[in-house]
Amino acid sequence: MLEIRIRHVRQVFSTPQGEWTVFEDLNLEIPSGSFTVIVGPSGCGKSTMLRMVAGLLHPAAGEVRLGAFSPEEARAARWIGWMGQSPALLPWRTVEGNIRLALEVNGRSLRPALAVQELIELVGLRGFERAYPHMLSGGMQQRVALARTLVSGPRVWLMDEPFAALDALTREQLLEEVERLWQQFRATVLWVTHDLYEAARLADEVVVLAGRPARIRARFSIPDARPRQDERRIGEWVQVIRQALAGGVR
Repeated sequence: MLEIRIRHVRQVFSTPQGEWTVFEDLNLEIPSGSFTVIVGPSGCGKSTMLRMVAGLLHPAAGEVRLGAFSPEEARAARWIGWMGQSPALLPWRTVEGNIRLALEVNGRSLRPALAVQELIELVGLRGFERAYPHMLSGGMQQRVALARTLVSGPRVWLMDEPFAALDALTREQLLEEVERLWQQFRATVLWVTHDLYEAARLADEVVVLAGRPARIRARFSIPDARPRQDERRIGEWVQVIRQALAGGVR
């Protein structure tokens, strides 16, 4: 497991209209093994933050560290797993082939990887090993993408709205799967979502980003025991998050 530290980060993009400052002085520490959810309006820098942690973007100033390592070093060590909205499966490869692709591309992880068949069972795809993506529902495709993300045993999971395109029932089923898998592996998770229910359901801590340049408007822990199945209680936390987004909680 690795903690994530973002210190005095400034991020600027050049546009035809001039410079756009996404972050001016962003500071955030995410404990090792925790599940942190980032929420905020569109365009506030949530995905940019994930890309900086992954080493896909370099901050204009400041630093991002994963434990004692730079994002580039952590990525080279195969410690970072990424999952986005699209499953991005190769249509000519089976379920097993798409999951195995991560091992073929990344090589041997420093942490022992799960057996592909074991992971297929863990994400509920037993019996579909030889199925191709066009034969699968959207939820099943995301299960494949989840298994592919986890197969090399990453210590950090960077999740960019992975279930945004799914229907409510499928999303709920996958939230249960993710929570179960996270409790088993205890990776450090940084999860971006617009879904406040999802945030209240999953987070150890919620971080609310807002403004331009973006700043942390609020952050708070959700101490409720897992699994969280009390809809009334989850609804109360949704209201707390909504109030923070509106500027009423600091």
